[in-house]
Amino acid sequence: MKFIKKSSKIIFYFANLFLIIAYVYPGNFIGCYLYNNCDFEPQIINNFFISINHFFAFSFLTALGLFAFDNISELKVLKFYLLFIAVFLELLHFLIPIRAFQFSDLLGNVLGITVIIILYFFKYEFYKK
Repeated sequence: MKFIKKSSKIIFYFANLFLIIAYVYPGNFIGCYLYNNCDFEPQIINNFFISINHFFAFSFLTALGLFAFDNISELKVLKFYLLFIAVFLELLHFLIPIRAFQFSDLLGNVLGITVIIILYFFKYEFYKK
């Protein structure tokens, strides 16, 4: 089990690194390398009032983090870190060429984190009894 926890932390750190690179890359990182078009943003499904791609990215990152870190003090730091990085990375788009701040992206980031954390604590409370 120790190997799985250690591996999940490494995967979490690499997922963070990938997310940060994708966020600060001028243009669309995935569109550039998969479609040879830096202006193309592939969509998983159509956006509603939030950016679905951002929602899924931060949901995935949050789920990885919750799996990797199970100590209560680590979880408090993780929640703060995820919310901080969600807001900070989106605000960086004011400074990065070709990128633009979008409230729907920020909302997708924060909702992705929030939904997974709520589901995690419902699961925790349900199985605790």
